[in-house]
Amino acid sequence: MKSLLIEQPGKVSFQELPMPQPKEGEALLKLLYGGICGSDLGSYRGSFAYFDYPRIPGHEFSAEIVEVGENAYGLKKGMIVTCNPYFNCGTCYSCRRGLVNCCENNQTMGCQRDGAFSEYVTMPVERIYDGQGLDPKTLALIEPFCISYHGVQQANVQPGERVLVMGAGTIGVLAAVAAKSKGAKVYIADVAQQKLQYAVENFGLDGMLLNDSPEHFAEQLAEITGGDGFDVTIEAVGLPSTFQGCVDAAAFCGRVVLIGIGKKNLDFNFTAIQKKELHISGSRNAMKADFLELIDLVKSGEVNIDKIVTNVYPFTQAPKAFADFSENAGQMLKVLFDFTATEE
Repeated sequence: MKSLLIEQPGKVSFQELPMPQPKEGEALLKLLYGGICGSDLGSYRGSFAYFDYPRIPGHEFSAEIVEVGENAYGLKKGMIVTCNPYFNCGTCYSCRRGLVNCCENNQTMGCQRDGAFSEYVTMPVERIYDGQGLDPKTLALIEPFCISYHGVQQANVQPGERVLVMGAGTIGVLAAVAAKSKGAKVYIADVAQQKLQYAVENFGLDGMLLNDSPEHFAEQLAEITGGDGFDVTIEAVGLPSTFQGCVDAAAFCGRVVLIGIGKKNLDFNFTAIQKKELHISGSRNAMKADFLELIDLVKSGEVNIDKIVTNVYPFTQAPKAFADFSENAGQMLKVLFDFTATEE
C-alpha cells in the first residue's frame, strides 16, 4: 500500500509498505478522507514541538471498516467511522485519574507515533467511533472540532459572554463555532484579512480584529468592548505574541485558554495575571465524550462545519498539497486528502 512520509522539514514522499495486519482487538480500516492539521503543517515546516523525523503524519480522518472481529462497540464491516488518535499509557497519574487526554506519556498519531496517512491503517476497536451516517468528508473534520470544542469547554463559555479567538486557522475557526454554539458573542483575530472575512461570512461570527499591529489591535479591542476586554480569550496559534495578545485582551477576572502549540518562549510581565485575576488554562487533545457529542451535534444540523474545507487534493498529490498549504496558508483553511480519488 501507499503511505506518506515526512522525511525531514520540507521533504514529503511516498513509500510502499505491506498491508497492515490487525491484531486481537483491532480493526483494519480503509482511509476515505484525511485532513492536514496545523501540527502536520508545522511538522512539514520544522516548527512543531512534538514531532520526530521521519514519520507518517495524519490524525484527522474518516475510514471504512474492512475487517473487524466480534466487539463490544457494535462495530461492523462496512461502517464509516472516525477515530480517537491520542494514545495514552494507562498508568501515569493523569491516566489513573481518568484524565487520559493529559497522559504524561501521550502519543498522538502523526506526532509522537506514526499517523494515519496511508491507504490502510489498523486501530484498536475502543478508539473507533461510528460516524452515524455523516458524510465521510464531514466526518474527517470531527477530530479538529474536538480539539477546539475541548478548549471552549475549558473556558466554561456562557451565553452572552464576549469571546475572542486568536487565530483564524482551522482550530481557531472551529473554536469560534463551538463558542457560538454556547450562545456567546464571538470575535476572531488574525493577521490574514482574507481568512478573517471568510470566517465571519461563513460561520456567523460577530466580528473580527485585524492583528496587523499592536496599536491597531488595541484600538479595535477598545472599540468592540468599550475598554472592558473580553470575558474569554482563546489562543489558537501557538506564538508568544498571540498569547500575549490574549492576556492583554482579557477582561479583569477573565479566562484565557491556550490551545496553540509552539516552540518559542515568551518574556512578559506576569503581574498582569495577578492584577487582572486572570484564570489561565491549557487545553490538550480531547476526550471520547467530545467525539461522541460532536458527531451528534453535527448530525443534528445545529452546526455546519463543512465550509471549513477550502481545498481537497487526491492523496496521490499529497506532497503538492503540503507545499501549496505551506506557501499559501494565509488563503487556505482546511486542506483534505481524498483517498478515494484515482487521479495521479
